[in-house]
Amino acid sequence: MSLKRLFTEHPDSVGESYFEHMAVALSFAGPLLMAGLAALVHAVLPFLCLTTASRIVKRLHARMTSRHPHPGSHDSRERMLAWDPVI
Repeated sequence: MSLKRLFTEHPDSVGESYFEHMAVALSFAGPLLMAGLAALVHAVLPFLCLTTASRIVKRLHARMTSRHPHPGSHDSRERMLAWDPVI
């Protein structure tokens, strides 16, 4: 498998460019980090953050399961003009 495919195969499969997919993934990373920290606090101090982690995870799950590939997704060649790891 080429280096280019390693970076584009999955974003292509969901109708996103590399950078579009990065932005979406990062929009999940922040809340997941917060949920993890809340769970850590709750593990040590069980009277704090009673529902914080589960609330965040439920919201992210709903967001992820309702996502659909972008209509009219760009073709792979057009997206690679924006970023090509092989260059």
